[in-house]
Amino acid sequence: MSHESKTAEGLLSKVKQRDPNQCEFIEAVQEVLDSLSPLFEKYPKYLSVVETICEPERVIQFRFGKKKIIRFELKKKNVYVYVYRFHPSVNLSIIKFLGFEQIFKNALTGLPMGGGKGGSDFDPKGKSDGEVLRFCQSFTTELARYIGADTDVPAGDIGVGGREVGFMFGQWKRLTSLHTGVLTGKGLLWGGSNIRPEATGYGLVYIVDIALKHHKDEIKGKRIAISGKGNVAEFAAERALQLGAIVVSLSDSDGSVIEEKGFTFEQFTEVRKIEARRGRIKDYVKLSKTAKYYEHDRPWKHVKCDIALPCATQNEVNKSEAETLVKNGCKYVAEGANMPSDPEAIAVFKKGCTFFIPAK
Repeated sequence: MSHESKTAEGLLSKVKQRDPNQCEFIEAVQEVLDSLSPLFEKYPKYLSVVETICEPERVIQFRFGKKKIIRFELKKKNVYVYVYRFHPSVNLSIIKFLGFEQIFKNALTGLPMGGGKGGSDFDPKGKSDGEVLRFCQSFTTELARYIGADTDVPAGDIGVGGREVGFMFGQWKRLTSLHTGVLTGKGLLWGGSNIRPEATGYGLVYIVDIALKHHKDEIKGKRIAISGKGNVAEFAAERALQLGAIVVSLSDSDGSVIEEKGFTFEQFTEVRKIEARRGRIKDYVKLSKTAKYYEHDRPWKHVKCDIALPCATQNEVNKSEAETLVKNGCKYVAEGANMPSDPEAIAVFKKGCTFFIPAK
């Protein structure tokens, strides 16, 4: 380890100098260094481990047509396990921050696998099944040489659901003539796992329920604001409703829907139907006389809640929104997305005595 990296501040400075424009990656590194500062004070030798992790073992980039494909991997040993994102915001900074965090998530399993991230700035929103199929086939044709059950195992993230994983798996089988566990998130009919779709959303609600019980409280009757309407948000809302909570919001990249008295099971079913046909959350307003829609805005300033579950994307809760949540009586914030609260928002939660459960 170099002399300038012998402190957490020195290591962060080095990362900033090397990648000055990668804001999301720098933020992720800073969060880890801040949270582990007591460890580094007692055992400074572990800083060298973080320094190693901050530098990707391998970055692979390729393109076809006008679309840029970015793939990032960090490997500690044996197989990589990581996820893919298809979204117009994808860039190397976002891919690096997500890959950086994936290492720590995978380490918690106790299994000998590294972590990474991949993605493309291709936007599946508004595309036909045929357009998405052709993109996934082209993507996988280039990707196939890098993945395999004993090398790299991709999964889905934003913009990469069961449809996209299925298209990719089909192309991979065509190219390799193999039927192995090379992609996770597949449908049950071709090797997918039971309850995998529910796992993250359910787990998020379960940990909130445990936190409430720890404080001699219960989730039943609590008002829960949720952002997103993808896999995590959908199943977090489902489990919260099943446990008797009042889910008051859902959202997508176009805006947020608020049900002040909470979604009923019937109303939530309508939202799921919209998601199944790849519609937008604003379509729900046509079906409800009580819903309010806030275009190009997140739900945090528009509804009072006891619990906030940001399940959409990175940095979706800023300082101002955090202050509004605390002011309106939000007592618990549990992150379902990757790094959804920015550092200033986290500071507000801690100062305001809001019980904060981070994504990592």
